[in-house]
Amino acid sequence: MNASMRVSTYMPTNESVLSGAADPGSRTERAYQRLRAEILQGALAPGERLRAADLDARYDLGLTPIREALVRLGTEDLVLMESNRGARVRETSPEEFADLMKTRREIERLCLAEAIRLGDSKWEAEVIAALHVLTRTPLPDFTDPVLTAKWEAHHRRFHAALVSACGSEWLLRFWNQLADHSERYRMIRLKGPLEARNVQAEHQAILDAVLRRDMEETIALMDAHLRETEVAVQLAMTTPVQA
Repeated sequence: MNASMRVSTYMPTNESVLSGAADPGSRTERAYQRLRAEILQGALAPGERLRAADLDARYDLGLTPIREALVRLGTEDLVLMESNRGARVRETSPEEFADLMKTRREIERLCLAEAIRLGDSKWEAEVIAALHVLTRTPLPDFTDPVLTAKWEAHHRRFHAALVSACGSEWLLRFWNQLADHSERYRMIRLKGPLEARNVQAEHQAILDAVLRRDMEETIALMDAHLRETEVAVQLAMTTPVQA
């Protein structure tokens, strides 16, 4: 489907933990945020060509801001910039996803360990509040892209809150990039069979362990949580889509 013809369900899903973000009102920043969100949500599919003219017709933000946004997304490995061939959404593969999740689990362990060691009562309150909002958000049935995007945004905020007190800007940078790519893969599971899983109970168990300051249990629960997601996505990637 031509990019200018597809209906957009854009909803920002990531709140940067880094300071010094670009002006959210600039055309380049708006183009970047819209493209980024639609790549992460799967509205722009892996391997899809990203023609500036089509995207300008879709977003009405101008060719230069869109080209600048594509270059920026290229530095995040969400877009591939090819000489004389333009840009396209980065492809996906089971092998890359396995490597991604292995790395994500390692970084998650470091972030959680430091957050539990350094986090104060304000951090605890932020994590509790993030899970409260997520729990009160209806689970998506994956037929409504807006509802799905809303749940995914609150889900991301809960996971980001858990690691936010780790005290390392570099760890948070790595975590955010890995979470972005994980989120893009997680959307693939919607094409395959959905697993029977009580995600809310998994999140609550992680929070309870955090509040007990049980570092070992928190890391074990998060590791299991991420592995369950990995299994579900790998199944979706290898299961033929029914016609």
